[in-house]
Amino acid sequence: MTERVILVIMDSAGIGELPDAAQYGDEGSNTIGNICKEMPELQLNNLLKLGLGNIDNLHIGKAENITGSHGRALELSPGKDTTTGHWEIAGITLKQAFPTYPEAFPKEIIDEFEKAIGTKCIGNEVASGTEIISRLGDEHVKTGYPIVYTSADSVFQIAAHEEVVPLEKLYEMCQKARELLKGEHAVGRVIARPFIGNSGTYKRTSNRKDFSLLPITKTMLDIIKENNMSVMAVGKIEDIFAGTGITDAVHTKSNMDGVNSTIEYMKQNKKGLIFTNLVDFDMVYGHRNDTAGYGNALKEFDNRIPEIIKEMRDTDVLIITADHGCDPTTPSTDHSREYIPILIYGKNIKQGINIGTRQGFGDIGATVLDLLELPMDGIHGSSFKKEILI
Repeated sequence: MTERVILVIMDSAGIGELPDAAQYGDEGSNTIGNICKEMPELQLNNLLKLGLGNIDNLHIGKAENITGSHGRALELSPGKDTTTGHWEIAGITLKQAFPTYPEAFPKEIIDEFEKAIGTKCIGNEVASGTEIISRLGDEHVKTGYPIVYTSADSVFQIAAHEEVVPLEKLYEMCQKARELLKGEHAVGRVIARPFIGNSGTYKRTSNRKDFSLLPITKTMLDIIKENNMSVMAVGKIEDIFAGTGITDAVHTKSNMDGVNSTIEYMKQNKKGLIFTNLVDFDMVYGHRNDTAGYGNALKEFDNRIPEIIKEMRDTDVLIITADHGCDPTTPSTDHSREYIPILIYGKNIKQGINIGTRQGFGDIGATVLDLLELPMDGIHGSSFKKEILI
């Protein structure tokens, strides 16, 4: 019996455009594939050993003696954002995409927000986070007005200098925005984007915080918790699920901090799920079109996989996947509509099995519950446990 699943999300590490990618302007996107093409020297030996290179239509080289099972999944929910991807993995398939604002937020939303926080705001643009603080940072520091912006994703982002607007005040502003953005304006996330530095050298910090919608139905996290098992959230998982279905949580500063925290949880004698998000791939490299940085981050994580495997017990199963794409090699700095990889490893997992293309991210959540021998009632997905278990 599987007593614990370690589920690691390589945030934005997609593996090729979905059939409907053109509707999202994402033709040609292939985050991992295109990075490997531009960085032929990149060696992801441990991921390849788990079966990454054997996934259908991902031509990045194959390893001999594959030690895990592998496959890919397409996204059923409309959209390509973090909340949509994680929710679908956990068993919620959305029928309608979260609202986006390609022309920025309507005046009535900004008026309500300014009234709620008691001050004006600046920006209200569709913009890159690093670019907008560079351009509006001086005005913000001078006036104290928070910077509001959005992107192609369903987000209401608020940037503020930590020495001008203290973190708790920024988080309070985000909470007020979260309370306002309901109904037709129920964006997936309100995000605090604190930064530091001086004019010309402003830099975002790791004190980002996401204020997500409450999941609209029960998820695999709720089922695990209800059955008196642990749900240990690493990184922004707690934020993405608005704290629901989680028993333990730690927020992290970087990918490697996330790996360290995952290993620390693995050392504890708790049954259930360790659910980790490694956000640097997306936040630090994908959105900044930093191909070399993204590739090096993949290598850095690849180098840590043996440590994770070393901490695994005979009753553990490791699943490595993603939530969407964010191809740094394309002109766009936004997320991309892509397949996600699925790599599965454990003492009781078959080696070299290709589970093919799963019709929905929810197959991952269904499999997690099935492995833990828990009910899958209400979860949108089909388990692949029988295909992979010895």
